[in-house]
Amino acid sequence: MTAGRRARPQRPLDERLVGGNRATLLRDGREAFPAMLEAIAGARDQVLLEMYWFDSDRVGRRFATALGAAARRGVEVALMYDSFGSAAADRRMFAELEASGARVHEVNPIAPWRDRFELTTLLRRTHRKLLVVDGRAGFTGGINLADQWLPEEDGGDGWRDDAVRIEGPVAAQLVELFARAWERGGRGALRRLPVAAPVGTHQARVLGERWFRSQLSIVRAYVHHIATATRRVWITNSYFLPSSGVLKALTRAAARGVDVRVLLPGTSDVEVVRRAARASYDRLLSGRVRIFEWYGRVLHAKTALVDDDWCTIGSFNLDHLSLRYNLELSLTVADPGFVGELARSFLDDLESSREVRREAHLARSRVERAIDWALYRARSLM
Repeated sequence: MTAGRRARPQRPLDERLVGGNRATLLRDGREAFPAMLEAIAGARDQVLLEMYWFDSDRVGRRFATALGAAARRGVEVALMYDSFGSAAADRRMFAELEASGARVHEVNPIAPWRDRFELTTLLRRTHRKLLVVDGRAGFTGGINLADQWLPEEDGGDGWRDDAVRIEGPVAAQLVELFARAWERGGRGALRRLPVAAPVGTHQARVLGERWFRSQLSIVRAYVHHIATATRRVWITNSYFLPSSGVLKALTRAAARGVDVRVLLPGTSDVEVVRRAARASYDRLLSGRVRIFEWYGRVLHAKTALVDDDWCTIGSFNLDHLSLRYNLELSLTVADPGFVGELARSFLDDLESSREVRREAHLARSRVERAIDWALYRARSLM
């Protein structure tokens, strides 16, 4: 795999870093949903939303209502939702949105009787979570629009996840990312707004512009920064089936004294992936990588930070589906203050986690280990 080759220090990884931005970390739906809805309510010109899982539950209908209201007041509203991820949603909700004036695109329909169904694109999903308002403020991360991310006190499942609000010139990269996928779907041109003025001091960039090539660029960014780390590499990932290149980079970093920690789900909404992920524990633990398992509500975050000056938040899982098939998005922020905030959030999560000890892991039965390995092989061959 290309991502497994030795990373060469090169400027192209950071050539699109854009200054003048302000990044805000949003923990869970508790913080993300109000910020996103407030941005939509304040939209004057344009709202672009791309979502893997857009349900028709309380959260989904709340967002549909906000989008419809924006469209009725003359804002250009364009929505892309993934057919597989949103399979349980009531299609009448999307029809009502169209009736309000919004433009709606179902990405790669999975039902053979629907328009634009193609057997060859069934595995190609948009897994991105992207919102851009007026070309000035963007949101991304792991949070979908469903009750699973609603706080428990509000009747949701309270899944643990991260999102980021990014304001400033880099929002234009998110607009371009959305526009390419939108126009590739044959939905016509979108209004292009001026690039936003600088509003802060954060440097940022977007990864994820095309299918397979963009996935490789995300993995290469991971490997490059892990390979050049001098102090710490802290990763949170919900579906962890890393390539050999990522595993090698992590163990090599730990071998040279870098503090490498990986936070993974102790319970998962996709149990076979959690079990498959354990097949890589032997190599990581033997290489002095510390593994922690989260035992709160479902852990769905996808973040990484390296040293004090680089981090990424997005939709990209370190697994084969994200690498081979899914349309993904990762936002990089290169700023010590923001990286420090994400580091404090990571340490807070460790308080609800248990460290995996190598002795206990190796003490599992042969049958259990064989099942984990078989599941890993099955997932890696998809």
